Amino acid sequence: MNPVATAAATAVPLPSTGAWREGDPPGRRRWYRRTQPLALEAGGDLPGVRLAFETWGRLAPDRSNAVLVLHALTGDSHVAGAAGPGHPTPGWWDALVGPGRALDTDRWFVVAPNVLGGCQGSTGPSSTGPGGHPWGGAFPRLTQRDQVRAETGLADALGVRRWALVIGGSMGGMRALEWAVGEPGRVSALLLLACPAAASADQIAWATAQIQAIRADPHWQGGDYHDAGPGRGPHTGLGIARRIAHITYRSAEELQTRFGHAAQGEEQPWLGGRYSVESYLDHHAAKLVARFDAASYVALVEAMNTHDIGRGRIDRRAALGRVRARTVVAGVDSDRLYPLAQQEELAEGIPSADGVRVIRSPHGHDGFLLETDQVGELVRELLDGASKPAVGLTG
Repeated sequence: MNPVATAAATAVPLPSTGAWREGDPPGRRRWYRRTQPLALEAGGDLPGVRLAFETWGRLAPDRSNAVLVLHALTGDSHVAGAAGPGHPTPGWWDALVGPGRALDTDRWFVVAPNVLGGCQGSTGPSSTGPGGHPWGGAFPRLTQRDQVRAETGLADALGVRRWALVIGGSMGGMRALEWAVGEPGRVSALLLLACPAAASADQIAWATAQIQAIRADPHWQGGDYHDAGPGRGPHTGLGIARRIAHITYRSAEELQTRFGHAAQGEEQPWLGGRYSVESYLDHHAAKLVARFDAASYVALVEAMNTHDIGRGRIDRRAALGRVRARTVVAGVDSDRLYPLAQQEELAEGIPSADGVRVIRSPHGHDGFLLETDQVGELVRELLDGASKPAVGLTG
């Protein structure tokens, strides 16, 4: 008997979406609500924008110690802290944030928003639209610049005119770069991890396969599935998208070393069972389906595909030349999704960047999340040169 089919048949049906929704425990989230509609780069505007965010540490009286941390595709505002009500997973960069850590919360005020279009408290396809129903398929197309414009409103609401550091990897790095190019006077230091100046054809191709997997799911319903009830969300499509993505996040060498050609336990692949690497992908697919929203996945991946720092700015070189922040650019030596050549383009174009720092990791693209000691050293390099803020009560 196929153990995968047996497990699927006996499992309790999941809700139609893994998104955080009104009435769920708020956890550590706070919310910024924009009072005016957000004008979108593709045309039209988005009303009722709000961003969920979390903070750690205290804001200095002169507001000089604020650090902005921007998450990757399936991340959220929960950078640090335990899992619990409202937070299905522990902080995704917990080892970096806290007293005595690289982002020392005795010194720095750390801010992490859930991206616009996301599904963990910020306005996105799963949140309530103007008609009182989830936005679903009517949610407008976003770009990275739209997302950063929403985040500038959060900064204004917090009274932060200039970030001591903006840091992001992968999709978060795209937004960090947009901050530094679009708002050069508001970024003192910049850490770009495993990200490009523009999405490549290879990256768009991988992303398109993931989007099509979701849209081909019979439960997709044009994106209007959020109130369909348990078991009726596009879970199969989202799970396939996650499997495709996860392969690109890890290196071929790591997968071979960990799994090789081995079967999963006592299963027999030639009789309907799985290989060990299949079980690994199934595990990561199931985890994501339980905590994420398929329509947000589509919206965010489409926004990543639009990423081109040179669009409307003469060209990429001219855009990168606008960065005024002290900048460190880093990539992962085993990254096959965002290879080092893309970080080299960034470092060559940003005036203050001193070459590319290489994160040594067997884990591929995910190395920027996993190699926290190496990333922590880069954070300290940028922040140790900053003047020590006078830390006081948040105000």
